[in-house]
Amino acid sequence: MPIWAELFASFFKIGLFTFGGGYAMIPLIQREIIEAHGWLTMEQFVDMVAIAEITPGPIAVNCATLVGFRLAGFWGSALATLGVVSPSSIVVTLLAAVLGRTRNVPRLETFFRGVRPAVVSMIAYAGYSVARSALTDARSVAIMVTALVLLTRARVHPILLLVLAGVAGALVF
Repeated sequence: MPIWAELFASFFKIGLFTFGGGYAMIPLIQREIIEAHGWLTMEQFVDMVAIAEITPGPIAVNCATLVGFRLAGFWGSALATLGVVSPSSIVVTLLAAVLGRTRNVPRLETFFRGVRPAVVSMIAYAGYSVARSALTDARSVAIMVTALVLLTRARVHPILLLVLAGVAGALVF
């Protein structure tokens, strides 16, 4: 199978089987591009997630675009991006068509009450996975703890926080 077809199929699968948005997709993206295909190393993956985070747009779309471009240029990025957004586009279109009829269906509500905690676990796993690779010494741990405090206590805007962390990294590494 050509690489562009593999990219589309892999990211379509990621988009199809992930609930909860971009961060919940990170473990599946990791499994698909590192473990299943070996397209990136863990270090490259962490760098890609960092770039995807600071780039405007949804993180999963940015990851798909970056991986696709790295592996197959423009058409690889276009097809990987199309792959990751197609399932949600299809599902949203279908849900919109039936939303009025299923708005208060108890079974559907209980389904999503069960999905939400699983999404939280996927986001936590993504954080754990990235942390194992990114927190390699005391300096990186100090930047992470400082960033967490600034986010939670001082309510520093995430974009400003990324700029500050980048400056701190340039100074201490």
